[in-house]
Amino acid sequence: MDASESGDDTVRTTVDLEYDLLVVSVAENEDAPQLFEDGMAAFEYGDDAEQAATLNAYADDIVSYVTKRFAVSAGGEACEPEQSDDFGVTSHDDVPYAAVTFHWHCEPTDAHELSSELFPDHEAYVQGTVTILEYDLDGQSGSASLTSDAPTLSTDQPVFERFGHFFVLGAEHLLFGLDHILFLLALIVGSRRLRDIVLAATTFTVAHSVTFIMAAVGVVTVPAAIVEPAIALSIAVVAIWYLWRVWLERKDPLAEVKRATKTGFDAADGARLTVVFLFGLMHGLGFASALGIDEPFSWPLLGSLLVFNVGIEVVQLTIILAVFPLLLLLHRRTPRTGLLVGVLVAAGVALMGLTWFVQRTLGIG
Repeated sequence: MDASESGDDTVRTTVDLEYDLLVVSVAENEDAPQLFEDGMAAFEYGDDAEQAATLNAYADDIVSYVTKRFAVSAGGEACEPEQSDDFGVTSHDDVPYAAVTFHWHCEPTDAHELSSELFPDHEAYVQGTVTILEYDLDGQSGSASLTSDAPTLSTDQPVFERFGHFFVLGAEHLLFGLDHILFLLALIVGSRRLRDIVLAATTFTVAHSVTFIMAAVGVVTVPAAIVEPAIALSIAVVAIWYLWRVWLERKDPLAEVKRATKTGFDAADGARLTVVFLFGLMHGLGFASALGIDEPFSWPLLGSLLVFNVGIEVVQLTIILAVFPLLLLLHRRTPRTGLLVGVLVAAGVALMGLTWFVQRTLGIG
């Protein structure tokens, strides 16, 4: 979503909304069943012009739905919306998005508030909707995230509060993103020394940070149909890598001791870090997709992306500090039990990763 000043106390906003989600939500909440039939027919046909024509035919219902859930105000007084352009449809990662532009006529003020409750949880189509806002308003520019817990941005809001929302988004994405958690667990159980997990985590961080920022500012674009199966495959491969190493060393219980007495870094380490780096690139694309930003580069946007990334890293580091020392202690005190726990965890992670890979490749589940 973009917001900017248009002069004469008017604010211009352009809202991009996922086409099929918009159609079903408006059809139900504005009692427009024919929109559902016509809109989904156009969706199946897959033509942007046909989809835009359908939206424009039901513009009153759609505008009513959007303006009940998205608003601009000035000094606590609601601004009056006016649709200024016809609906347009463009595709991002093969997903059609509807774009609608409003002019909001406001009372004179030095600060504006923008609030979004689009696609709320109680409508039951999606959960945890996040509205990403790009703004150039009241002499300020930047990015903000609007959620059900913090649905409003005020242009006089302190900068640290706006950035704080991106930190929380990053932390929540990793904490509640089961695929990324499982990948991290696969790295942890496959690391037998502190240096192993430090190198693996650092390699993963560098890789996903690069593609995350590049994808978010539109430098690279990879379809979700490729990214999501690749992330699932990465989980399985890293876990299986550990299981394969355990199998190779099954007849040599001193293999770990011998290895620890050497300089420490061998071809297997290099190969593992290479695999982690390559898959980390894919995870970065997944992080960018979750954030939903596809905007030209700007310094305020870069700051928001870096804060989001810091949120990811804080949770990642917390998980490593909580889990790895326990596994290391278990390995040292009861090696067989530690090995068994590692094998069971890795096997479960591998099975889940392979299941997701098949489902995402086939487009099911």
